[in-house]
Amino acid sequence: MPPSAESYPVLIAQSGPLNGERWVVRQQLTIGRGEDCDIIIPDRKISRHHARLLPQADGIVLEDLESKNGTHHNGRPLKGSVQLGDGDLIQIALAQKFTFLSSDATVPLDFDIPAEVPEGRRRLHMDKRSRRVWANEIEVDPPLSVAQFAMLEMLYLRDGLVVTRDELVKHIWQEEEALSISDQALDALIRRLRERLTKADPRHEYVITVRGHGLRLDNPLQEETKDPQ
Repeated sequence: MPPSAESYPVLIAQSGPLNGERWVVRQQLTIGRGEDCDIIIPDRKISRHHARLLPQADGIVLEDLESKNGTHHNGRPLKGSVQLGDGDLIQIALAQKFTFLSSDATVPLDFDIPAEVPEGRRRLHMDKRSRRVWANEIEVDPPLSVAQFAMLEMLYLRDGLVVTRDELVKHIWQEEEALSISDQALDALIRRLRERLTKADPRHEYVITVRGHGLRLDNPLQEETKDPQ
């Protein structure tokens, strides 16, 4: 029996030339610059046929079509293909960002596409190259550990969307080592990350637990400083 309309996955453009558009994934969708693509991104950094979404029996697969400037999945370069999970972040040549939701029934009625905001206007921002983090314009010092930074980076890239505990473990410790990581080890890492952020900015809780689902980052816009009268 074919799925009902409410059960189809949905792809939502968060930023870039297609910001705010959405597509229900009922069949294969090709993404690229070419006019014969199902999702056309008018940007020269995008290959004519850049990537595609393939519905399969056990879910939706994202495949990079040997594009020149690459496809990123949850912040990592995609080599070949990967099965998508609810809330996954897709970047096409870093020119267009999408969020994948496993069912359009899970999209809230008031779902709002977050606007592209300069990092300096976010309450928390980070520099991946130097592994520096600022919370409310206060630098987290000493720097976060490699594991703490990896956790925060994944939450940051999801931009408020929930990340499951399994996803965090695999991202931080990689597939092989992740099998031996206990819940207690992950809880301890979460606690230390929260402590580090609280030390820099005690007025805001950034890492939020969504019970039964995982974690998300609460990273609002930076409050504007009012000029003294």
